[in-house]
Amino acid sequence: MLSVIIPAYNEEAIINKTASVISKILVDADIPCELLFVDDGSKDKTWDRITVTSYANTVVRGIHFSRNFGKEAAIMAGLTESRGDCCVVIDCDLQHPPEKIVEMYRLWEHGYEIVEGQKSSRGTEGKLHTFAAKTFYALIGAVTGFDMANASDFKLLDRKVVNVLINMREKNAFFRALSSWVGFKTTHIEFNVQEREVGESKWSTYSLIKYALSNISSFSTVPMQIVTVLGVIMFFVSLILGGIALVQKIYGQAMEGFTTVILIQLFSSSIIMISLGIIGYYIAKIYEEIKDRPRYIISETCGKTC
Repeated sequence: MLSVIIPAYNEEAIINKTASVISKILVDADIPCELLFVDDGSKDKTWDRITVTSYANTVVRGIHFSRNFGKEAAIMAGLTESRGDCCVVIDCDLQHPPEKIVEMYRLWEHGYEIVEGQKSSRGTEGKLHTFAAKTFYALIGAVTGFDMANASDFKLLDRKVVNVLINMREKNAFFRALSSWVGFKTTHIEFNVQEREVGESKWSTYSLIKYALSNISSFSTVPMQIVTVLGVIMFFVSLILGGIALVQKIYGQAMEGFTTVILIQLFSSSIIMISLGIIGYYIAKIYEEIKDRPRYIISETCGKTC
């Protein structure tokens, strides 16, 4: 059986259509399935729509979080609660083309354990958003060693891969990178990002920046090395300035300018504060991990339980 995991946040207008479109495609392809909607603490009537849809469509199940825990938590909850021999993660807004699920499933039947959905185009995103996304994935690719330039959450995972992922204890898991990091027999398909039929993106510029910083820090210690690099830079700057001061002292010349002293103090203080900020951010992440709170809290479920 195939489990289709569909994270949803404030998607009340499209729940019914998403369920009907995906279930029809899979039924027509003779693929036994379950559709598992994960409501990430929506503020609208998303959960009510999921509940009603589960009554009308027997392949639909639903999970409702007690509050908003984020998309990564919703994906992990879906993987944990899924019952299929393989799982597909797909966006609720149908920007990931559902017909590609059949292609992924056929590749899984041929022995592939991970089928990555890679974007051949990014739709009608703004140029600034596209540039920011490419920069982020270039950074992630550099620190992880994986090509993530066109990565997405749209992918199929075999049950053995799912079991590995859900048994990882880290709270700030980055699904796109982890699913590549675990290895296994992998292939990919390309898709074009579709236009949203209703609603608008739930990602603000601030939330995207926060998401990027969280995922980079959770998957790499490279930012910590920036502290070392800045320290080395300051060391060489101090050698140069110290050498100049020593030569001027030998020749009886005092270093001129109170401004120079102020600029050096400001520069060194900035370096120190940046370094403390980076270290503090990682300490905060460690603090979150050692508290060992659950990734998410499920308050309600709907649909068939067996």
